[in-house]
Amino acid sequence: MRNLLLITSLILTSIFINAQTNQCGTDEMHQKLYFGFPGIHQKIIDNNSELEKFTENFIKNPSTNKQTINYVIPVVFHVVHNYGVENISNEQILDGLRIINENFQKRNADTINVVPAFQPIIADCEIEFRLAQLDPNGNCTSGITRTAHTSTLVGDHSVKDVIHWDPDKYLNIYVCAQAAGLAGHALVPSAADTIPEWDGIVMAHGSVGSIGTASPTTSVVLTHEIGHYFNLQHMWGGNNVPNYPYLPVADPGNCSFDDGVSDTPNTIGWQTCSLNGQSCGDLDNIQNFMEYAYCPVMFTEGQKLRMHASLNSSIANRNNLWTTSNLIATGTDGANYFCAADYISDKTKICVGETIQFTDMSFNGIDSWTWEFEGGTPSVSNDTNPVVIYNTPGIYQVKLIAGSGIELDSLITTNMIEVFENTGLQEYMTYDFEGNYSFENSMWYANNPDGQIEWEIDSTQGHNSNRCAKLNNFDNATQQTDELVSRPFNLSNATSISMSFDYAFSRKTNSDLDKLLVLASNDCGLTWDVRKTLVSTLLISNADTVITPFTPNGTEEWKSTVITNITSGYWVDNFMVKFKFESGGGNNIYLDNINILDPSMTDINLSTSFSFNMYPNPAKETLMIQSSKNMNSVQIIDLTGKVINKIDIKSEVKNNAIVNLEGISNGLYLVSINDENGNNSTKKIIISK
Repeated sequence: MRNLLLITSLILTSIFINAQTNQCGTDEMHQKLYFGFPGIHQKIIDNNSELEKFTENFIKNPSTNKQTINYVIPVVFHVVHNYGVENISNEQILDGLRIINENFQKRNADTINVVPAFQPIIADCEIEFRLAQLDPNGNCTSGITRTAHTSTLVGDHSVKDVIHWDPDKYLNIYVCAQAAGLAGHALVPSAADTIPEWDGIVMAHGSVGSIGTASPTTSVVLTHEIGHYFNLQHMWGGNNVPNYPYLPVADPGNCSFDDGVSDTPNTIGWQTCSLNGQSCGDLDNIQNFMEYAYCPVMFTEGQKLRMHASLNSSIANRNNLWTTSNLIATGTDGANYFCAADYISDKTKICVGETIQFTDMSFNGIDSWTWEFEGGTPSVSNDTNPVVIYNTPGIYQVKLIAGSGIELDSLITTNMIEVFENTGLQEYMTYDFEGNYSFENSMWYANNPDGQIEWEIDSTQGHNSNRCAKLNNFDNATQQTDELVSRPFNLSNATSISMSFDYAFSRKTNSDLDKLLVLASNDCGLTWDVRKTLVSTLLISNADTVITPFTPNGTEEWKSTVITNITSGYWVDNFMVKFKFESGGGNNIYLDNINILDPSMTDINLSTSFSFNMYPNPAKETLMIQSSKNMNSVQIIDLTGKVINKIDIKSEVKNNAIVNLEGISNGLYLVSINDENGNNSTKKIIISK
C-alpha cells in the first residue's frame, strides 16, 4: 500500500481550504509518468527506500550532519503567463518570499495562536530562502523570470519544459494561471531524483503571497508545497489525488497510517479548523502547515528533522543546494550582484495637478538613487520610491541613475508621462479616424494592459469611410482586456449629452463570450462607471459565425448604438470615456464614428449619396477633403442652416480640396459637398481652435 501511495504521490497536493472541491488535473501528468518513462515505478520506490533509511539514521543522530547556520536555499520564481492576471507583480512575489521565510523560521506572528499542547514543539526549521542573483550562465538576475506561454493555462509539468533552471542548484517555483486544478503541486525528492526535469513547484498565482491576486488565507499554500519538496507528507500520510490509490483526507481508515514524523499524532486529516479534534484518539495537530485545515501556522521539531534529512541526502541532490560553492554560483552567498536600473510607475497618463508614485525595481544591492523628472515636482530626487506632482500639460521623460557602491546604471524612458490639460480639448467631439489619424497624438489612445494585441487604426474598413479603429481579436488570447481611451475634454457647459458609435463584430463559434463595455469618468480617469455593455448576441453585427479573420462587408455588417445615461454628474471639464473590450474567443471588432454631442445634434439627417473623407476632425485652421466624386462646391453650414463659407472647386484635381476655416467660431458644423451631377453628401465637423 505504501508503495502505491508513493507512486501516486509524485506529488500533486491541494490547497487546505475547500480541498475536497478542487478538481485535480492529474491524469495527463500521471500518464507521462506511467507511459512516458518506462521503469519509473521501481526507481522511485528504490529512491524512497534509500531516503527513508537515510532519514531514520539522520534523526537518530542529527548532530553529525547539522549545519551551524541556516540552510540557505537559492530560489527562482518563473512567472509563466498568457498576458493575464497570472503575470503577478514583483511585489507579490517578494511578499510570498517573505511569508515562506517567516513560516520556516518561526517568525510568523500567528504562532501565538497554537494550542498549548503543541507550543513546545513549534519549530524554527532553520531554512532560509533567497532569490538567486546569478542565473545558470552566471549572468546577473533578479531571481524572477517572466515567460509568455499557453502552458500556464493548465499548469501541469509542461510548464517546466518552457524554462527550467538546474534543480541541483535552484528551487524552481512556477507561477501560473492554473496549477492543474490545484492551488499548487510539487515533486517529493524520490520522484524528483527520478525525473529531475520535473523537479520544482507549480503554484496558481492566487496562492503566492498575500497581496495582489492572493490573500492572507491562501498565502500559506507555498509553505505547504515546499514542505513536500523537503519530503514531508500530509499529516494523515496520503494525498488528495482522486481516481488513484491514495488516502483521502478525513477517511476514518487513515488512523492506521502516519506521516513518518514521531511528534505529529496520527490523524484522519482535517478540512475545518476544529482545534479540539481527536480523530485517532490523541489531540490532532490541526494547525500544522501539512494539514488541509484553514488555520496552519506551524511545523514541528520532528518535521524539521525530516526536512533537514532531505537536505543532507543525495536523493534529488537537495544536499547541493545549500553548499558554499552553490551559494556563490547562484549569487545567494550574501554578496550583492549589481545588475541594472529599473523602475515602474502607478500611472503614466494624468491630469494637471495629479501625482505619480514611482517605484524602484533596480537589482541587486542598490544603495543610491538619482531621479530626474522632466516637468515634475520635485524635478530631482534621491528617494527610493518618490512621489511626483505634475502641474504643466505635456509629455515628459523620466531618468533614474541607480548604484551599488561604485557601480552605476541609468535608465531613461522618453515620452513616459503624459499630463492632460484639465479643460480638455473641446466641448463636443466626433471621430471617424480619417486622414492621418494616429493614437499617439490625438483624442484617443490605446491602453494595452496585457502587453500583447492592442487597438490600431484600420485604413480600409471604416463605416461609410475608409478608416476606423480595430482590435485583432481573431488572434487574441481569451480573457484579455484591451482599451481605447479618450483624453479628457470639456463638458462643463453641456446641458444634455448623448453618445453614439458604430461597431462591427463577429463570433468564431456560437459559444464565444466577448464583451464590449463603454465607461465614463468625471475625474480624469481615476474612477470609471459602466454606461453601456454589449455582450454575446448584442455585440454581433454579422449574423453568421466567421472562422477566418472578420472584416465587415459594407454597411449591412455594422451596427449603431446610442448611450443616453451620461448624466449631469459627468458634465465636467475633465470628462473621459473609454471602450473596454474583454476577449472571449470571438473574431475581430471595429469601432467608428464616435460622437459625443447634444442629443439634438444626433438627429441631423446626413445625406450619403457618395463618400468623402475629411480631416482633421476636430479641425482648426484648415480642412482637407477627399471625395469619391469630382466636386463642384463645398459648404460649411451651422446648425441653423446658415451657410458660413462656400468654396467653388475650380482646380483640375476636383476630388481634393483644402477649406480655409479662418474666422469660423468653435462649434459643430455641417460640411456639405455638391458633385458635378448635382448630388449632395453631408458630414459633421467639429471646429476647435
